[in-house]
Amino acid sequence: MGKYDPLKSFLEASGAEEVPMSFEEIEALLGAPLPDSRRYPAWWSNNPSNNVMTRVWLEAGYRTERVDVAGGRVVFRRAGAGGLPPGGAARSSLERSHVVNVVERLQRALAGTVTVAPGVDLTEPTGEVWDAETQ
Repeated sequence: MGKYDPLKSFLEASGAEEVPMSFEEIEALLGAPLPDSRRYPAWWSNNPSNNVMTRVWLEAGYRTERVDVAGGRVVFRRAGAGGLPPGGAARSSLERSHVVNVVERLQRALAGTVTVAPGVDLTEPTGEVWDAETQ
């Protein structure tokens, strides 16, 4: 049994559309502290290549939303098959990698000119598609 399997079992058993949890509730469920990287919104992203715990909630059929690292809270929302968007893990990982690269370039270019509110995941898809040919 893996370190994060209790979270997977809990989410699968809940069957709820949304499962709001505090970081402390997750730690109590796991019987161990979350890693220090929990303080960074990117750690809670739904990229299946992100970390072991990410794969656990995706496999349970959930995605993270409304991550509040300052308040120590996250909402798991029921997702499609395996928690992954259409196209599966490989496509999702490649797309997210591209988005992360674009975001990093934008952050460097705009350094000091833009403030991002705590808890905002700049890599989270908006659901909108931008096409340079039609814009």
